[in-house]
Amino acid sequence: MHIYRSQQPLVCTLPRQTQASPSTSAATHSSVTGAYTTDDDTLSRLAAAAVSRQQYSEALTLLDQLVERHPQRAMYYSNRGLVHLWLGQPQMALADCDRAVTLNPDLDQAYNNRAMCHAALGNLPAALDDYEQAVDLNPFNSRARINLGATLRQMGDFDRALDCFEEALMFHQLPEFIYAERGRTYHLRGDWNCALADYRRTLASAATHQASAQLQSLVQRVNCWAEELLPQQSWV
Repeated sequence: MHIYRSQQPLVCTLPRQTQASPSTSAATHSSVTGAYTTDDDTLSRLAAAAVSRQQYSEALTLLDQLVERHPQRAMYYSNRGLVHLWLGQPQMALADCDRAVTLNPDLDQAYNNRAMCHAALGNLPAALDDYEQAVDLNPFNSRARINLGATLRQMGDFDRALDCFEEALMFHQLPEFIYAERGRTYHLRGDWNCALADYRRTLASAATHQASAQLQSLVQRVNCWAEELLPQQSWV
C-alpha cells in the first residue's frame, strides 16, 4: 500500500473505546442465564493487547463481540476494520470502515483506517481523500498525516509529501516515524544528504523510547534504507 510492508500501516494502534461502560466490574452475572459476561471496556483492552502481540484472530473475535453488542458504535467497526486489514482481508476491512463513517461522519480514525483499506486495494486517490478528511477533522491525528505524506510520495508528489511531514513535526508527536518517512522521501527524490540526516534523527529519537516491536521494525527499515546509500560503510 505504501513503500513499507503491504497491508501494514507504518504507524497504527487500535484505539480503545473511551466511553464508559455501564458495568463497573470486569465481569457481570446474568440472572437469566446464570453466565458471566465480560464488560465492554475489558473486551476493548483485551483486543488492544491482542493486537500489540500481533494476535489478530484473537482481537477479531473480541471485536466481533463488541460489534454484536453495540451495532451502532462506529469505533468498534473502525477498530475491527483495522484488524481485518492486518489479517489480509481488505474488502471486509473496507466494509467495516464504511459502516463506521456512516455511523459517525466525524470520527477521524475511521477515515484514516478506511484510507489504508483503499491503499491496500490500490485506490490511492480515494486513500488520499480519506487521509485529508481525517486531518481536517483532527489536525492532531499524526498517524493520518504520516500516511498522507507516504501516499503523496507513492504518487510521486515529493514536494507535497515533504510539506506534509514538515507540518506533522509541528505537533511533536511520533517524531521518529516522521523523520523516517521524510528521510525516505528525500532519499527517493535524490537528496541523499538530507535523507541520511533524517535517518540519523530517526535512530536518535527511537533510542529515547522504550523498545517495542513497531519501533524495532522502524529501526530495521531505516538501517536498510541507509545501507542503500552507503553500502558496506558505517553511516550512523
